[in-house]
Amino acid sequence: MEYTIQAAVTGEFDDVVDATTAALEEEGFGVLCDIDIQGTLKEKLGEEFPQYRILGACNPPLAHEGLTAETELGALLPCNVIVYERDDGDIVVSAVDPEQLVGIADNDSLDSIATEVTERFDRVLAAVSEEFEPASAV
Repeated sequence: MEYTIQAAVTGEFDDVVDATTAALEEEGFGVLCDIDIQGTLKEKLGEEFPQYRILGACNPPLAHEGLTAETELGALLPCNVIVYERDDGDIVVSAVDPEQLVGIADNDSLDSIATEVTERFDRVLAAVSEEFEPASAV
């Protein structure tokens, strides 16, 4: 089952993270948390891991609408967008597929919100892809 939408680009990792954050902001999302998986695994386990960041993205009006329709939706928020480095050096930006995510709730009133978030995430991925050279297939 596919549960993300993604784009792969060639560029400097931190630049791709910055571009992703800026594109999310353009679409009305704030990044509530930024988790550095590479740093965390190194610090907590002494393990090496490729560059990998989890951005917890939230669009307050859409979150409010969703939580009003389904109180338990908060367990699925914020929507995660990940940026990671593949073995070949390319950078992948991957967002949770909102339609798959809210499908768990089985609440038809969330469908329009999921569609809206999907459209916004598609534009985020397109903006990042336009800013950097495309990479080989994801």
